Amino acid sequence: MDLHVNLQSRRDIAGQIYRALRAAILDGRLRRGERVPPTRELAKRLSVSRNTVSVAYEWLAAEGLLTGRTRTGSFVQGEAPKGRARAGATSTVRLRARAIWSTLPDAGAPDVPATHDFRVGIPDSRLFPYETWRRLLARQLRATMLSSGYAEAAGHPGLRESVARHVGVSRGVRADAGDVIVTHGAQQALDLIGRVLLEPGDGVAVEEPGYPPARMLFQSLGARVVPVPVDEEGLDVRALPDDARLVYVTPSHQFPLGMPMSPARRAALLDWAKQRDAVVIEDDYDSEFRFGGRPLETLFSLDRSGRVIYVGSFSKVMLPALRLGFLIAPPSIQRELRLAKRVSDWHSQWPAQAALARFIDEGLLARHIRKMRREYQGRHERILERLERDFGEWLQPLPSVAGLHLSATLRRGGLKLERETLERAKVAGVSLMNLSNYCMSRPAQPGFVLGYGAVATARIDEGLRRLRMCIDSAER
Repeated sequence: MDLHVNLQSRRDIAGQIYRALRAAILDGRLRRGERVPPTRELAKRLSVSRNTVSVAYEWLAAEGLLTGRTRTGSFVQGEAPKGRARAGATSTVRLRARAIWSTLPDAGAPDVPATHDFRVGIPDSRLFPYETWRRLLARQLRATMLSSGYAEAAGHPGLRESVARHVGVSRGVRADAGDVIVTHGAQQALDLIGRVLLEPGDGVAVEEPGYPPARMLFQSLGARVVPVPVDEEGLDVRALPDDARLVYVTPSHQFPLGMPMSPARRAALLDWAKQRDAVVIEDDYDSEFRFGGRPLETLFSLDRSGRVIYVGSFSKVMLPALRLGFLIAPPSIQRELRLAKRVSDWHSQWPAQAALARFIDEGLLARHIRKMRREYQGRHERILERLERDFGEWLQPLPSVAGLHLSATLRRGGLKLERETLERAKVAGVSLMNLSNYCMSRPAQPGFVLGYGAVATARIDEGLRRLRMCIDSAER
């Protein structure tokens, strides 16, 4: 262990060493069972005699904080008292963050999975091909495959080519490797776009209800975020503010309501953006998991004026922990986006990018998606069937033929019933999201959003039975 001991003077050196180690043990920096440096090594590092260090160690051993083991060295015996705060420098100045950060909700700790887990946006990790991924990743973690320097900010060339082919085949997006920038998921893609395009005070239009992380990101960049209502055809283009610089939409599977944007609305949005010199971000959310209906052309494919930036992610088709996504941009802004990526974090992790390129090129991603689509379709149908059969007096399921979740609005009871149901569901071991959480404006739309990526098929019926009991008791 490389232990830092700061000697303030050449007087009472043994006492200074003793006090430094004692403080490190009592405030938890040195934990019980950890080995401290040998006396000879620490003495050499501090340019003091070995006897001086030995004296300090003996004092600590006498207090029961260190113990010596023959031929193995000295180890921490004591430990920090429970509840004791770590020692640190006394703060004399209160640092002031920008005001926007006080208005955004705390991230908090990740939710603990419930027994019946209907949380949104979480794929089933049990379906992930771990052995295959481990093999592909191990192949990249070799000296011959890694460079000692930083890599290209836009991403691994092989992955950029693979992504261009993948979206070309699966979504009809016409792009080449030069149009692709690899990111840490869709969220970083949105961040890069905002950094490049937005000035403080610029207007950004988002769907209402819509995706909160995107909304909060644009707010954090100083943008003026305006919620725009959606209906059965998607975003209401007529309600867009004239001065919006950017429009963020999820046209393939509106989040969280689930409907696709109609062809007429897509054409109207592109025409609106052209007339007002605005940019459209197309988040192709959950487009891989379509269970019925004809897939509509992407906005990117329909765009003829170079105003659409296409954003995708591998978080739902693989695992969120991999943090891999991408954006496809028109040529006019590619240089700036690559530069924004470089100044943000240089580049995303290289071995994982190379492994994903092989995963795509060997046809493994397409096979994995087909497998997941079959599984998720079964869960989607099971939940929809139970909602229509057992929840008819309370909930109105919204039409949806894609994705990892479905939504249902409350027929009565409003926000009070929504809130009280959630409280009871948590106690009953059921996790789900309230629909009003995705609304910026008030009054918000009450209801529930049920994800089926994380819940096992065998737990769906019991989870929904408990949810029905929670709604019934909350209403009474």
